[in-house]
Order: sequence, then C-alpha cells, then structure tokens
Amino acid sequence: MKKGFFSRGIFFTMMLVFVLVLAACSSEKEATPAPTANQGEEKTEEKPANEEGVYSIEDFNNVKTNEGTAIEGGSITYGLVSDTAFEGTLNFNFYSGNPDVKVLEWFDEGLLTWDKDYVYTNDGAATYETSEDGKTFTLTIRDNVNWHDGKPVTAEDLQFAYETIGNKDYDGPRYDSNFTSVVGMDEFHAGTADTISGIKVLSDKQISITYKESTPSLLTGGVWTYPLAKHIFGDMEVAKMSSSKEVRETPIGFGPFKVETITPGESVTYVKNEDYWRGAPKLDKVTLKVINPTTVVQELKSGGVDLVDAFPTDQYKDNADMSNVEFLGTIDRAYTYIGFKLGTWDEANGKVVSNADAKMGDKNLRKAMWMAVDNDQVGKRFYNGLRWNATTLIPPSHPEFHDSNNPGAAYDPEAAKKLLDEAGYKLDGEFRTNPDGSPLEINFVSMTGGDTAEPLARYYVQSWAAIGLKVNLEMVEFNSFYDRVGNTGKDDPSIDVYQAAWGVGIDVDPSGLYGRDALYNFSRFSSEENDRLLAAGVSAEAFDVDKRKEIYNEWQQYMVDEVPVFPTLYRAVVVPVNKRVMNYAIGDGTGVYLNDLAVNADKAVVAE
Repeated sequence: MKKGFFSRGIFFTMMLVFVLVLAACSSEKEATPAPTANQGEEKTEEKPANEEGVYSIEDFNNVKTNEGTAIEGGSITYGLVSDTAFEGTLNFNFYSGNPDVKVLEWFDEGLLTWDKDYVYTNDGAATYETSEDGKTFTLTIRDNVNWHDGKPVTAEDLQFAYETIGNKDYDGPRYDSNFTSVVGMDEFHAGTADTISGIKVLSDKQISITYKESTPSLLTGGVWTYPLAKHIFGDMEVAKMSSSKEVRETPIGFGPFKVETITPGESVTYVKNEDYWRGAPKLDKVTLKVINPTTVVQELKSGGVDLVDAFPTDQYKDNADMSNVEFLGTIDRAYTYIGFKLGTWDEANGKVVSNADAKMGDKNLRKAMWMAVDNDQVGKRFYNGLRWNATTLIPPSHPEFHDSNNPGAAYDPEAAKKLLDEAGYKLDGEFRTNPDGSPLEINFVSMTGGDTAEPLARYYVQSWAAIGLKVNLEMVEFNSFYDRVGNTGKDDPSIDVYQAAWGVGIDVDPSGLYGRDALYNFSRFSSEENDRLLAAGVSAEAFDVDKRKEIYNEWQQYMVDEVPVFPTLYRAVVVPVNKRVMNYAIGDGTGVYLNDLAVNADKAVVAE
C-alpha cells in the first residue's frame, strides 16, 4: 500500500495541534456561505489572503493571463497529481476513475459541449435539435470529425456505444437511468430485441434518440454523446472490450491530440492531431506524467511540469507566492463525503438492495457521526479555506439548485452524545455498545493521497471516539479503494463506513450516485421516497426551474434527515500554470479549448 511520506512524530504533532485548535473553537458552527466563481473574467491583481492564511475561491481567476508571443509548435508537460498509478481504462464508455478522465481529455471528447450554465450548445463536434414534444434528440456530426486513424466518426459509432453499454455483458459503470430512459433499451438489455427501437441512424452523420419522457436533464447532460469506434470494437465480445489493448494500450479518439506511447499507469505521450475538427493544435506534443503529491512543488518550481490537473490545496498556503506560475482557481463540480454501507448490489438485476438490519442501519447513529466532526475547521486548518464545510448533496457548483439556506447538520458533539444515548447506544467503559448490548465496532476505510489524507481520516476517527464510538481505520490506495466499496458491483462486507469523493456531472440530477439503479450508489441506500423525489426532479413539471429547485431542496433535506451519506467538504480546484503557457483555462463554459494551448518559450520558466 503506497502512502504519502510523513514521520510518526510529525503526524502526532499535527494531530495534537489540530485537536487543540478544534477544542478552542465554539461547538456551534454556521454553514460557510457558498462562494461564486468568476467565469471567464480576467483580473490584473491578486486579492490578499484572508485572516490567518485562510483563502477564498473568489481570490482566483479561471483563465490564464497570456504573456509574450506564442512560438511555433513547442511542447508541455502535464502533471497528474496522484499517489498511485492511473488505472488505464482509456475510453469514455468504460472508465470509472477520475485519473483516467484526465488522461482521456487530451485525446477524446464528447460530441456536444456545454456553456457555463451546463446547457448543451451547438458549438461541439455535433449539433443537435429536439422534437416539439422534447422526447427526441437528433444529433448531426460535423463532416470533418474523424477518428485518429482517419476513419469518420459516424452515427453508427454513437448507436454502437448505446448498444455496447446496454448489452447484458457490459462490465462498465455507465448503464443507468440515462440509458434505461431510451425507448426500447429495456427490451434490448433483456435480450428480447435485437436493436434499440428508440435509436435511428438517419444517415452516416445523423442519428435520432427518442426517450420515454421529456425531462430537463436531457438538455444538461442526460444524453450520452461519446461514440465508440465500431470499425475497431464491432467484432469484439462486449465482455472483453474494457480489458482490450484497444482500450488499455492503443486507444484512439477524435480529440486534439493522439496517443503516441503509454507507460501503463505512469505516463502518456501525445502528439498533435493535424486533422482535429476545430483546427490543428498549436502545440506539437504533450507529455502527461503521474506526479506524487509530495514532489509536486519541486516539479513545478524546477519546470519539470508546466501545469497539473489540480494542486493539493493543503500545500497552497506555503506556495502561494511561487514565482514561475500563475494559480488559477474555480469551484469544483465535486465534493467529499462519508458513506455508510446499508446494503449490497444486486448484479443480476442491476439495482441496490438495502438491508434494514445493516450495522449502520440506524439513522441516529449516522446523524451522530455527522454531528461529531467539525468540517468548517477541517476546511480551514487542513485546506486553508480552499475546501469548506459541505451542507447538502448538491454542491455550489450548481448554484441554481444548491440549497444555500440548508445548514446540514451542525457540529455539536454534546448533542451527538445525547442522540446516541437516546437511541440506546450506551457507554460500556470508553466505548458504546449496540442497543442490544453487543459490542459495536465500526470499520472505516479511506483513501491514501498526500500528507493530509491519513491525518484527516484519523481526525474523523478521533472525533467519533470522542462521542464513544470505536472506529477502526484502514487506508487504501485509490484503485483498490473503489473496487472494495463496490465499483465492480462487489461490496466488501468488512466495510461499514468509507470516505469518498464524487464528481458531479454537468446535469444536477443526483441519480447517478443515489438512484436505486446506480452502481455508484456505494452506500446501497434506497427508499420509495428517494425514488419519488429523484423521479420528480427529472419530470415534466421540473422544466419549471423554480419547481425543480423546490423538488431538489426537498431532496436535499430528505438526505440530511436520512443520512445514508453526509457531505464533508466542497472544494476549489487550484491549478498552477507555468508563465510560459498561453491560452489555458479551467472550469466550464470558458470557450478556451486544448487545441488553443500554446507556449511563449521552448523551456519552462524556473522559480527564482
């Protein structure tokens, strides 16, 4: 098991300081106001740090300031910050982990783009139209959109992606409500139909997809737009696709760069795609390499990398004045959370099976564990304010639907103790027993990743110990962690509680993590009320934005009450970019694309 380096002495010193800081703070915390990103606005001066070195996402711009004049060609090195290798499932139809997305984004993309409000535009590799009743989407792929091997990207390639994901032998995580909502998908998946009746190939470059119902989600991410090259995968068994060399070793896409070489899990070399539909990239070459969080500062200062996917925010305070980079920032479409195992995954039927008798089945126990941790102080002390207290399961990256008035569960360890007492979890010495008097021992699994990961997990364990709960911690590297919590449909029965992160899609619909048919519903929570609210959020009445907000406010409160998981931190993405880099931006709807990326010098600027 690979871990970030820190000595035992340093660790316990950090924990002692942190516990003392928390002890000095009031037990009643208010929810941190949701910050707002400044999409696409350039600033000429930085705001000073807030009091005590606590920063705000409002201090950052998300578009790089250009300096000098771009040179012809050139290359950059991109750092993927991780303490573990990327898995290497390099196809949008099969991947599951965020590191693989960062590899994919350089050489492949979807057919549609979206604006800063997450609404599909007609500026992408395809344009789209909707029928009068809103149930049918017709996509027209541009004539100059071609795979890296020169073959055209066709309507049949998109149809083939739907047929692959809908196949009963498909082993990836994509088959969910976005696919079951397509007319004829249920019959195709069950094997009672040879084709998906709701999908029609109208010409080489045009396809229509008809859905059972018209929903607001269809305009904001509910349409799958990642084709699968039929001329490559068409004769392959579906069950073998995700492990094939065409996915792992020689992947292709239709993005701005082509994969030249891969060192599995460690690095990728890309070269420019002269035939890219937006126009040939300005750069000749991009090298992606995995950078350990413990060495990322050294790599940036030395010019070993020009930019990274995300800088560890716990290291920002000590490096905010790095002289050779400009720090960009935006609100992340993601949050971290603590999840409780409440059931299992029924692989045969593709749905969650909840267990009322699960060890963590009492919502009073779950609520007490939420109330025992001070995530406001965690965000300030571990992340210098660049992660902040999370209150609900729709983050402020979606401001129309994030309920900023919902405080979540306030930090209050004394109230947490009282709640456990009243629920029958009595103290027997240092720790509590179950209501029936049997010993209560909770197994908690968290991911490795930099110097903060284990101290943070241990802080949670200590917080729970302070209210009388015996919790055992296991730290696991990224890929193994998600396999064990259920990424493949196999739930490790030894896990009771886990700390994970969730990247929210452009569509606000939370069904992908909390729906009954969502593989990623790792807590395995389900209920009729949850089904009702999630369905209402994508119903015809939800086309009224105010009504949809009302529904999702109700759902956010319902999840606060039921606590199948609880959010811990919302977060900023902070990205340092070498001063020689031009035409780069982070976040959504900036209109800056990777083929625009350029440099003003042959070599990276080195820190003074």
